Amino acid sequence: MTAPLPPPGTDLPHYVSDIPFDPAAEPAGYAAMTGSASQLRLTWLKFRRHRLAVISGAFLILLYGSLLITEFLAPYRLDSRDLDYIYAPPQKVRLFHEGQLIGPFVYGQTMRLDMNDLRRIYTDDTSDVQRLRFFCHGEPYRFWKSIPADLHLFCPAEGGRFNLLGTDRLGRDVFSRILHGARISLTIGLLGTLVSFVLGITIGGIAGYRGGWFDHMMQRSIEVIQSIPSIPLWMTLAAIIPLSWSPLLVYLGITVILGMLDWTGQARAVRSKLFALREEDYVLAAELMGAKSPRIIGRHLLPGVLSHLIASASLSVPGMILGETALTFLGLGLRPPVTSWGILLTEARGINIVALYPWLLWPMLPVVLVILAFNFLGDGLRDAADPYR
Repeated sequence: MTAPLPPPGTDLPHYVSDIPFDPAAEPAGYAAMTGSASQLRLTWLKFRRHRLAVISGAFLILLYGSLLITEFLAPYRLDSRDLDYIYAPPQKVRLFHEGQLIGPFVYGQTMRLDMNDLRRIYTDDTSDVQRLRFFCHGEPYRFWKSIPADLHLFCPAEGGRFNLLGTDRLGRDVFSRILHGARISLTIGLLGTLVSFVLGITIGGIAGYRGGWFDHMMQRSIEVIQSIPSIPLWMTLAAIIPLSWSPLLVYLGITVILGMLDWTGQARAVRSKLFALREEDYVLAAELMGAKSPRIIGRHLLPGVLSHLIASASLSVPGMILGETALTFLGLGLRPPVTSWGILLTEARGINIVALYPWLLWPMLPVVLVILAFNFLGDGLRDAADPYR
């Protein structure tokens, strides 16, 4: 039964605490709920709610962090090969042997040549148990091409062989080559995006703020570039690279080509944003105080679109990785001895190779995972940076 309402005109009972107010004693989410949190914190709180973007970001951080210790993670060197194990299939890691737990191990392999199909047939030798070693001394290498070392995360048994993802036509470990190829494929995406980022901000910023003949010229140039199909344009520019260039120069050339062809989207995004922001009162105040155009663009206009640009840049990295992979797969990109995921996929160009040795398609898996991770991360950053969400 509810209590009766007090008569009209009487004061309602209330309570006022006389304890001094201490903002530091409020809960952690109080600043965000009251709107006193910084823009960076609000962006992080919104981004944290996008679980798939957070997981993708953590995955990419681990992946790019592993590039620093590739030699330690890979059980074999990039150029290490064993002619006794050509086109060897992946070895299955096991824990139990004849009902007993003996730890991670693999069975040794025996090979016979099938004269009917002219292929090597590998079978597991269950009498040859090869226990894996961890944090062990294996093949020597030079860490970052300078420090001699031989410590690996895991190694095969003494006198044994361990090929987690099989071997290629030269007996080279596919898993080790994927780890080494990640350095090229992942960094070329970041460097190419950096080139397009700088060009897009510079050209789009000037066009959006100044307008006039420069804006018209930029728009027509972008329309011409975007009207040309991407793959033929990539192939044409990549074919210009001299064959006498060193692998490092080819790598830098492919990076610049990918970056110079991707700046158009960034430039148009910056231009459209600056067209709206240049009419704001604080821009007029800066002009009246005598601020030059570079200062107005860099200090007042670009911070307003930086969150959008970061999200756009994260979404353009997968395009760079796919561009390098496509060029290399077509034979117009990087060349050995440089190793990337695109070079590894050239081993599986023939249908007979795919049918007989399907493990050579393993380099396709990290390409798919990285592209999905960047797309999910870009979606999360875009939603977090949007003030209307």
